[in-house]
Formats: sequence, C-alpha cells, structure tokens
Amino acid sequence: MQSKVDVAVMIGSAVPSNLRAMGQSVCWVVLLNGERRGTAFASRNEAQECKAAWLAQLSAKQQGSLH
Repeated sequence: MQSKVDVAVMIGSAVPSNLRAMGQSVCWVVLLNGERRGTAFASRNEAQECKAAWLAQLSAKQQGSLH
C-alpha cells in the first residue's frame, strides 16, 4: 500500500494553545494517510521539511521491503 503524505493548514481555534499564546493564528501539520502526525508547525516551510522526511523514511522502508 502506498502512503499519502500531505501538509494541512489549521486556522483559529484549531491552532494549538501554545502557538496561539505566541500570537500564531495559523499553523501547519503533516498528515499521513489523512491522520495528523507529529507536532503543529509555525511555518509552512517547517511542515514541508517534515513532509520530506516522512517521504524519505517511507521510501527507504519500501525499498527495504523489496529486497
């Protein structure tokens, strides 16, 4: 099965309280097959980096299962 990794934005009350306390009204999260994985990120770039790490990990795992 191929996994799907996405970055989603959360706005307003969906933003975790620790980020709202720092003045953030928006954050980004990484979704793996539609389920949130890890923490909320203050920037889209951070979330994209996390997404890239997930994709690399999944690719390595898939390559290992082919051998």
